[in-house]
Amino acid sequence: MKIIVDGFGGDRAPIDILKGCAKAVEEYYNKYHVDIIVTGNEKIIQEEAKKNNINLDHIKIINAPSILPVCEDPTQILKKYSDSSMAVGLSLLSKGEGDAFISAGSTGGLIVGSSLIVKRIKNIKRAALATIIPTNKNAYMLIDSGANHDCRPEMLAQFALMGSVYMNKVLNINNPRVGLLNIGTEENKGTQTQREAYNILKDSSLNFVGNIEAREIPFNIADVVVSDGFVGNIVLKYTEGIAKFFMSEIKNIINKNILTKLAGSVIYGGLKSFKNKLDYTEYGGAILLGIKKPVIKAHGSSNDKAIKNAIKQAIKIVQNKTVQEISQGLDQYNLKNNLEK
Repeated sequence: MKIIVDGFGGDRAPIDILKGCAKAVEEYYNKYHVDIIVTGNEKIIQEEAKKNNINLDHIKIINAPSILPVCEDPTQILKKYSDSSMAVGLSLLSKGEGDAFISAGSTGGLIVGSSLIVKRIKNIKRAALATIIPTNKNAYMLIDSGANHDCRPEMLAQFALMGSVYMNKVLNINNPRVGLLNIGTEENKGTQTQREAYNILKDSSLNFVGNIEAREIPFNIADVVVSDGFVGNIVLKYTEGIAKFFMSEIKNIINKNILTKLAGSVIYGGLKSFKNKLDYTEYGGAILLGIKKPVIKAHGSSNDKAIKNAIKQAIKIVQNKTVQEISQGLDQYNLKNNLEK
């Protein structure tokens, strides 16, 4: 198995990218026989690896001299930045020289590049970013979390299908519950898009639990939460902000005086467990579902731990043939006829 990693994507590239790749090889090579291909400026990568004593065994460097800036127009990935670490990595994936691709670089560039270079699965109308987020019990998937700001009803239904397959095959959730994010739980709530999507999902054989409100999400009401990318991205970033706010407030309360510090030491284990639950690095990245081959968007500030876990995530996606399962899923879940009306 070969996993391709964008060596110059993200705020901590290339050092943390290389460290994460080296840790992944150390931890997973014997078990999965995984080799890693890193794209980027070969000279800089070799120099940084030597300077930081990073072992490059089973890590192949493919030279890609430029970097796609986060602020750049995403469509430039095929023009001005066709030799960038992201574009070269996606091209390798498209040619079958790797089994999955990971990047912590430009989200827009990755979405456009994946759709145009690697291509979408047949009959899938739009690729969607799927982010795994913790709840009070298990994690849930938020799809779409930022790829498509405007969606038609059939797109939301396909997001539900793709999310269900992923949660079943990768996170081992049997018959995942699907909820449609809305402003109320009643069937007639929301815009025409939500109402039509509701009817498609209701008539499918997915485990559709109906409309759900945002305040219910943290309490494990659904395994897959479906939304357009505009609302989904707001939910994602608000969740990240609230998590940081709570951890900051808890820290301030515990450090207030000697008595609170003593009390904090008593519940230290529970607080550490809670913090780990909110740690995005534990989940790897957001997979771009709907693309012919696995593409994972790692957080822009990913450290070596996040990159290592993104590689682990990619291995599991490849092993479980998640993309192939999605491509067969339209018939399996009785969605095809609904979507072609």
